[in-house]
Amino acid sequence: MSDKPQTTRNKIHGVYTTDEAQIVFLDTPGIHKPSSKLGDYMIKAAENALNEVDAVLFLIDVAEGIGGGDRYIIEQLKKVKTPVFLVMNKIDKVQPEDLLPIIAQYKELYDFAEIVPVSAAAGNNVGTLIDTLIGYLDEGPQYYPADQVTDHPEQFVCAELIREKYCI
Repeated sequence: MSDKPQTTRNKIHGVYTTDEAQIVFLDTPGIHKPSSKLGDYMIKAAENALNEVDAVLFLIDVAEGIGGGDRYIIEQLKKVKTPVFLVMNKIDKVQPEDLLPIIAQYKELYDFAEIVPVSAAAGNNVGTLIDTLIGYLDEGPQYYPADQVTDHPEQFVCAELIREKYCI
């Protein structure tokens, strides 16, 4: 989750492999109010991805509070038939006692299959998220070699990191 909006412009597969499981994460452009044809494309890519997955991870920045964009996304998620997880990122930015009221606010809007507070940067509770997600996935083939972490070449990943840092 970047502080800069519209950082992800393409669907990117992130691959996480252990001895027991392989999870293919699909990172999509964020849903936002478009102001260009590129924005329209990015929203369609994100919304179409909702029908291509076994579970949806709705990632929020817990320090920001619920906004109009979150409410719009939740309305879109109500059309999804797969389990939806609320992943509350950046828990290291708020006091622990502030989490329960935030969870209650989101629960009023949607009946999430799971709610998992994490700090991706600090690694807090990420293992719990992975273990919980694995419990929802059907057994299937390993799609990628164990050492592969994305479906894009290294050059693409480097270009995306540079674009995020310097161009937006």
